[in-house]
Amino acid sequence: MQEEPAGAPRHHRATRSEKLVIAASSLGTVFEWYDFYLYGLLATIISAQFFSGVNETTGFILALAAFAAGFAVRPFGALVFGRIGDIVGRKNTFLVTMGLMGLSTFAVGLLPSYASIGVAAPIILVSLRLVQGLALGGEYGGAATYVAEHAPNNKRGLYTSWIQTTATMGLFAALLVVIGLRTLMGEDAFRDWGWRLPFIISMALLAVSIWIRLQLSESPVFQKMKEEGTTSKAPLTEAFARWGNLKWVLVALFGAVAGQAVVWYTGQFYALFFLEKVLRVDGATANILIAVALAIGTPFFIFFGWLSDRIGRKPIILAGCALAAISYFPLFGALIGAANPALAAAQASAPVTITANAAECSTQFDPVGGNKFDSTSCDIAKAYIAKAGLNYANVAADPGTIASIAVGDTVIVAPDPARLTTAEARAAGIKAFQTQVKSALDAAGYPASADPAAMNTPLVIAILTALVLLVTMVYGPIAAMLVELFPTRIRYTSMSLPYHIGNGWFGGFLPTIAFAVVAATGSVVAGLWYPVIIASATVVIGLVFLPETNRRSIDD
Repeated sequence: MQEEPAGAPRHHRATRSEKLVIAASSLGTVFEWYDFYLYGLLATIISAQFFSGVNETTGFILALAAFAAGFAVRPFGALVFGRIGDIVGRKNTFLVTMGLMGLSTFAVGLLPSYASIGVAAPIILVSLRLVQGLALGGEYGGAATYVAEHAPNNKRGLYTSWIQTTATMGLFAALLVVIGLRTLMGEDAFRDWGWRLPFIISMALLAVSIWIRLQLSESPVFQKMKEEGTTSKAPLTEAFARWGNLKWVLVALFGAVAGQAVVWYTGQFYALFFLEKVLRVDGATANILIAVALAIGTPFFIFFGWLSDRIGRKPIILAGCALAAISYFPLFGALIGAANPALAAAQASAPVTITANAAECSTQFDPVGGNKFDSTSCDIAKAYIAKAGLNYANVAADPGTIASIAVGDTVIVAPDPARLTTAEARAAGIKAFQTQVKSALDAAGYPASADPAAMNTPLVIAILTALVLLVTMVYGPIAAMLVELFPTRIRYTSMSLPYHIGNGWFGGFLPTIAFAVVAATGSVVAGLWYPVIIASATVVIGLVFLPETNRRSIDD
């Protein structure tokens, strides 16, 4: 690939056809993200609908895992549809991916619950999520490549940044639909059956999006290559079996996309789950808060795309990762006090500690739902606090010590299962213990839910907006950088795989990993170590290996 010629035009006004390309590609991709993110927004409700056969903590983590399942297969979708896109063309490929996404989303809205068909419900749900993931794996690379191949060299960051807004705009659209239905129907009706409507509505959006994309023609760069007979016959081999290209795939993944992915999912999804699960903000309020932050932050995708055309892609992406690694713990710490000041005050004045022998303690995560966490006193104590989503510290005890929970100065000793010889006695002992702990928590001021009147709403929105701005820094320029790294004949395949490994695996599994870490450690902010470590690693690798791609020609 060549640098932009010295005589290349410095000012270029988008033509009508270029505007149509951007608008049609972006609108279609917004629809796909809307479909994909509905599940994430409704994870708490879906947990109750489809994973009711396990304990509450495990059910929520499994719901997040099913959310992540769609991300897990995205790299495979990138391989399948990337290859088709490099052989057949960009336009027809992302028409197919859109159809798959729309139909599988519609089906989620009609799927019977666990109560109706048992274990078949979560199995079918995960299968539909896998289809969604495969479709999305082929969509993004096609849309980004298609727009980039219509853009002038000196405005590629600006043009492709519109594609970068689509993920957030899709989330924003999903939020508006969910908020609107919750408001109109009431929370009880929405949780009972109304949650299905956003999925069913997507069928109409699918029809409109496909019609709009049918108005587009093939990318001129690909069309020229096809007419000259220079398209790749084996894009997977050229992209990944030859070190000259594979090395840039690896650099793109570890030196840019992995960090971008964890920053993105922390700022938009983990923040939402954190508000609901840890800070006990009701779902409708949490959705509104995130929606406001997204509305404020979204224009900055365009700003940072534009800025990357002037100062480069690399410094903006790596600066965003570095700022995220530095600021996450302070930002989420401030979010606790702003969103639920009563909880923050109770944690400060009456911290919860669990004293137990570590050898008797299980990790509070059971993927198959068979562990009731009642075989040791430590498990009984930790299971209750973990289910409540409370922060606690671990204090080591000698073997044989019966576990206890301290809420400030109040100590409650857990029942010893070895002394409770019948199931009835065990159940009664656990219930009595839980009642005592709840009374101690209530006396110490631990709230059952966040009080909207006490919430510092402007500060919460400011913190969430700061998290979104970090997302815009890392995500706004990434499409242009990925397109510019790879040659036209294998561009769709080459850029799609690192993007979807990064966002599908490093990012998509973030909420599941983070909450599993929280359940295992007892610290409600311990899950942040995952994005902090990944973002920091990306900064180091990117500084050493990632090239600056701004102003490269992508016509060869």
